[in-house]
Amino acid sequence: MERTEQRQVVSLLVDNQTGVLARVSSLFCRRGFNIESLTVSATNDPTVSRITITVYSDERRLDQLLLQTERLEVTRQVFVLDEKKALQRELLLLKVAATVANRAELREIASIYKAKIIDLSPDSMIFELTGKPEKIDAFLRMFEGYTILEQCRTGVTALERGGMHQHMQKPPQEVRATQFPLPGVVGSCPK
Repeated sequence: MERTEQRQVVSLLVDNQTGVLARVSSLFCRRGFNIESLTVSATNDPTVSRITITVYSDERRLDQLLLQTERLEVTRQVFVLDEKKALQRELLLLKVAATVANRAELREIASIYKAKIIDLSPDSMIFELTGKPEKIDAFLRMFEGYTILEQCRTGVTALERGGMHQHMQKPPQEVRATQFPLPGVVGSCPK
């Protein structure tokens, strides 16, 4: 049977406390998931942090992982972002070796992708680019013939489009019961 893995972006709202990131990431690791990117950020509530994790998975394995993640006591809500309804962005800083001979070419590439040149030294240039992961990948491919000195890429951060979504309007316990009912429990989540 062929396994169909797809890129999935999982968003978690978790308690903002020491050790939460380690607990969540170790759960993904124990279940055999390779985390492609991971970002953690503050939210408008100082007691809550958002963890955005990008993984490749088939639907069945991901559903099992989400159920287990949801059961962590530090998890308030967990959901997979719909690629069509979410805005995804990454930040890239790229340092490339530059000479008098290739500076014009490097500037042209930056201009096409709307990247900023944030540092210009006698022997290098540093570019800053924000965009979808696919745009970052395409920009990096343009530099395959050049000497990349250093690269730093943040990983995906994402939000759904539009107003407040259903998963944000309900108390966490109600969301948990709706998304991932526990075996033998109908209609409500046990306390």
